[in-house]
Amino acid sequence: MPPKRSGEFEIIARYFAPLAAGVAGAFGLTDDAAFLDVPDGHELVAKTDSIVATVHFLPDDPPDLIARKVLRRNLSDLAAKGATPRWYLLDAAFPKRVGNAWVSRFAKGLAHDQAEFDVSLVGGDTKATPGPATFAITLLGIVRPGRGLRRNGARAGDEVYVTGTIGDAALGLMARRGKLRSLTAKQRQHLIGRYQVPRPRVALGPQLPGIATAAIDISDGLVADLGHVCETSKLCAVIDETSVPLSTPAKAALAARSQLMEQVLTGGDDYEILFTAPPAAAPEIARLAAASGVAMTRIGRMEAGRGVSVLDARGRRRKLAQGGWTHF
Repeated sequence: MPPKRSGEFEIIARYFAPLAAGVAGAFGLTDDAAFLDVPDGHELVAKTDSIVATVHFLPDDPPDLIARKVLRRNLSDLAAKGATPRWYLLDAAFPKRVGNAWVSRFAKGLAHDQAEFDVSLVGGDTKATPGPATFAITLLGIVRPGRGLRRNGARAGDEVYVTGTIGDAALGLMARRGKLRSLTAKQRQHLIGRYQVPRPRVALGPQLPGIATAAIDISDGLVADLGHVCETSKLCAVIDETSVPLSTPAKAALAARSQLMEQVLTGGDDYEILFTAPPAAAPEIARLAAASGVAMTRIGRMEAGRGVSVLDARGRRRKLAQGGWTHF
């Protein structure tokens, strides 16, 4: 028998309206739109992103982790803009096989991250679909005028930094699919956790304006997203792959199979911040890293030219089969 599932408006009232309780202009999700006050002296920053079953998550992933991933993907984008997130709208297309218990766990995942990141649901849409589960979030945040970070501000001579570690999520997807058997169960679980539940740098992002010249979050892969900065800034980036920060489980995976370095560089789903900054900013970056507890590692530099060059341990340019994830 198919699982029990309530009607659309009962689902909204039972599972999602409580997530909007803290915003008067959301009207308990009983209207067609939300009315939001943007604080004086701020600009509104908007971002939308979606995830689809089998493309961005596995159909048997826990529903609370799926919810947290779609929200955190958007939180990561706003962090890279130097913005503070405030509200979001959710467009949820639930497969017919999904019942109330699944929807309840999904909503609890959103509630968990709302509390952690101080954001609120203010609207959206729910529907049933015969196709794969699909969830889209439009995230709204605020930033002081002229303080938002974009991709196009890098300058020749700037240094390239990344937060956290790179490649865990790509390796985590491999582990989730039963690969990387040379790793311990604990190492595999660390990588899977990074794939299922990203760590958006929400507190750090708003502290980067005034330090960074350009920024982007790493979603399509380190090389691909740095390539976007290069394209819009009309520059070339040269990165040293030995400087790319790796977690202990990722190092163990590479020790067993050195060919996985390409997956680390291009696999995507890291949701770390990549940013550029002048050499003179190095002491301030070190201070910010120490104060925030988030590692920020210099991995290369911006130069005149076009594209991204990755140098291996011998200083030779690495040939990559592809630059990163692309849908088309």
